[in-house]
Amino acid sequence: MTDRMNRRWLLASRPEGEPKASDFRLDQVAVPEPGPGELLLRTIYLSLDPYMRGRMSDAKSYAAPVPIGGVLEGETVAEVVTSNHPDYAAGDFVLNRIGWQSYGISGGAGLRKLDPKAAPISTALGVLGMPGLTAYAGLKNIGQPKAGETVVVAAASGPVGSAVGQIAKIRGARAVGIAGGPDKCAFVKDELGFDAVVDHRAPDFAAQLAAACPDGIDVYFENVSGKVFDAVFPLFNQFARMPVCGTIAFYNATSFPEMETKVPPLMRAVLTKRLRIQGFIVYDFASDYANFARDMAGWIADGKVKYREDIVEGLDAAPEAFIGLLKGRNFGKMVVKVGADPTTS
Repeated sequence: MTDRMNRRWLLASRPEGEPKASDFRLDQVAVPEPGPGELLLRTIYLSLDPYMRGRMSDAKSYAAPVPIGGVLEGETVAEVVTSNHPDYAAGDFVLNRIGWQSYGISGGAGLRKLDPKAAPISTALGVLGMPGLTAYAGLKNIGQPKAGETVVVAAASGPVGSAVGQIAKIRGARAVGIAGGPDKCAFVKDELGFDAVVDHRAPDFAAQLAAACPDGIDVYFENVSGKVFDAVFPLFNQFARMPVCGTIAFYNATSFPEMETKVPPLMRAVLTKRLRIQGFIVYDFASDYANFARDMAGWIADGKVKYREDIVEGLDAAPEAFIGLLKGRNFGKMVVKVGADPTTS
């Protein structure tokens, strides 16, 4: 490895509001050498996900922030280059968390070996990975859709939202998606098979959503918040459930002046409609992984679940792609192709 360098994106400064290019710093160091029991990994695909914005902040949260000067966090699919670990060999493909860099060291904890014959290895970052499990577990454990009920999900063309709607359909519910722009809306309706889709950019968005949900809303899978939730809220039926896995509309916000006026009516509705609103982190339901992997693989094979990836080329493109992700510019699961994928050659 002496003739190769490890390129890494570091956190240069904590963003104030929207992240900007100067919050990221590209660094280059020698490729590390694995010690006893360790593996050297070469990144093939890097996942970009909205939760990473929270890791860039030092606000108190469920996970420690990335330190200034630290490698930005993220899941990757990598190839084992050198292994001093008995459970892995050079040439294996693994899901890991070495972050925004071209090479990394792992002691083996938390790795998951991937079978490139079973599915494209990039899907371990999307429909067969954390986003897919988020949709599956949140809907199953909190949303609990019943046949004939109406399930609404925002960011419906994204990796979580697209899976939520398709799983709801499998469960016999009616799926209504919310997406931004005609292309994404067409994909949700025509390719994914949702029963209805509404464009949140439409000037009469709230009225269109009400028309798409004539029997009200029984389950709203929340990953956006903001004006989308404002339109959903009046349509909740009694005993509606709302799994909360994200609030991307607020990730870049520095203040919330409008929230005071919204709390009293929300709490009154929680009481009078007996709403169930529960936040969750995907790893709360780690015990569901085996069932998820079996079910999702079967649904994909049967054509019941479809997915879309938005792949950008090169580690250099990661910051711009991430900034765009927070603005909804992605179309499908955002993945950075960092290095060559031997499984596609």
